[in-house]
Amino acid sequence: MDVEKSFRVEKTELMRSFLLTDQDQDALQRLEEFNHLMMKYHAVIREVTTKLEILNDEFSHSKRRNPIETISFRIKKPISIAQKLRRKGVPVAVDSIMSTLNDVAGIRVICSFVDDIYAVAEMLIQQDDVRLIEKKDYIQNPKPNGYRSLHLVLEVPVFFSTHKEPMRVEVQIRTVAMDFWASLEHQIRYKNHTAETRRIAGELKECADVIAQTDLRMQALRDEVMKQQE
Repeated sequence: MDVEKSFRVEKTELMRSFLLTDQDQDALQRLEEFNHLMMKYHAVIREVTTKLEILNDEFSHSKRRNPIETISFRIKKPISIAQKLRRKGVPVAVDSIMSTLNDVAGIRVICSFVDDIYAVAEMLIQQDDVRLIEKKDYIQNPKPNGYRSLHLVLEVPVFFSTHKEPMRVEVQIRTVAMDFWASLEHQIRYKNHTAETRRIAGELKECADVIAQTDLRMQALRDEVMKQQE
């Protein structure tokens, strides 16, 4: 889904999540404020995806291969934004979003190999207009369920017609195998703590470990092939 179409879908979601319980004279004003903020989040996604595409092109030219397989994005749904604000104990209001949440705008980068993840992250962070706010390395320190990925919260300036504004975006970088596991785990995620779901959780963790070992073996094979070519 392109950015413009996604923006139109978000407007509909906003009406359902924020306005159905807020039928007063300020509702349209809040809607306009929310739409304006979402426009800014779409803008920072454009900024960062462009940076990633340029880095991938440069890497392809200098190293003769592309470290990035795919780049996708999402804007958190209005109902998810509202629920997260409530969990954090802050007012469900437009002003709370930028001051409280770092993951409204999200970009997912899929790489071929584990070392590509860190190479892409380093190249992105080193740019002088990119500020690293937070880094969570779930590759070196996987979650208990086996989830692996590198999460970065970045702050990037976005240039509008009258001013420059720093905007935050969460970038998740993982391999194809890590993304495959995460997608399937999300579909069969266990919701309770019965003996059966504990068994499933254990098997999912084993699958995650096998996938991590496969990632490392594939990288070792890639390194061996590159040495032979040199």
